[in-house]
Amino acid sequence: MKIKMVPRAEISSSRKKSSKYSALVDALSKLKPGGDAIQVKYTNDKELSSARNVVYAFNRENNKKIKSRKDSQNKTVFFYLK
Repeated sequence: MKIKMVPRAEISSSRKKSSKYSALVDALSKLKPGGDAIQVKYTNDKELSSARNVVYAFNRENNKKIKSRKDSQNKTVFFYLK
């Protein structure tokens, strides 16, 4: 076996994200300030937390301020752009 050390900068990886939240990310990119909100139904608090984490990551990557409001009785969360 031959082993060669290479600089990390030479290694490019194009890993495509595919998750059950990809539809949410697509919808987040279409939000407009003062426009419509995204309504997302969840089944448990873990799913709600995961969806919010996706939104927080989207905010960091795109320098946006997407906010959320939760309707506990209907197990729904709304995401909107101020």
